[in-house]
Amino acid sequence: MDASYFSSQFQMVMYQLIFTLLKERLNSASGTAAEAEVADVSATESNSGKSSSVTGKFSEIIRAASEKYDVDADLIQAVIKAESNFNASAVSSCGALGLMQLMPATAKSLGVDDPLDPKQNIFGGTKFLHRLLDKYNNNVSLALAAYNAGPGAVDKYGGIPPYSETQTYVKRVLNYLA
Repeated sequence: MDASYFSSQFQMVMYQLIFTLLKERLNSASGTAAEAEVADVSATESNSGKSSSVTGKFSEIIRAASEKYDVDADLIQAVIKAESNFNASAVSSCGALGLMQLMPATAKSLGVDDPLDPKQNIFGGTKFLHRLLDKYNNNVSLALAAYNAGPGAVDKYGGIPPYSETQTYVKRVLNYLA
């Protein structure tokens, strides 16, 4: 492994740390210490966060998927932004479909009959994201890398694969979250 791989890994850890610190700072700035403590407990108990920052045409579907699969709504929205820029009819050159760019085989394994249907796509993509977060112990960077490159690649490299596309993707989604 070359030094750039470790540098990228370090950057991802730093992005996560900064993001966590910013969230904690925002929680404590938004109310009393007791309110911040309640917010921290709520965030620990559930990732689903009924975030008011989730807006737009698909916000209700995103919130419903967030609730059902216990995945942060802001994370779902960030993935959709990175994957399709909210284009429900998006089709990639490799055949990924819809808002969350599900590959046909993945969509089928998630019970998605019509990957171009926004509700089915968001629920399927969120279900997949939930599985990845579980697999990687809620490590958002690893789950995102697996969402982009596949869990096999993340497992093979023991972290974010040294693919520039995947490293850029993880950074982009984390930036949208921040």
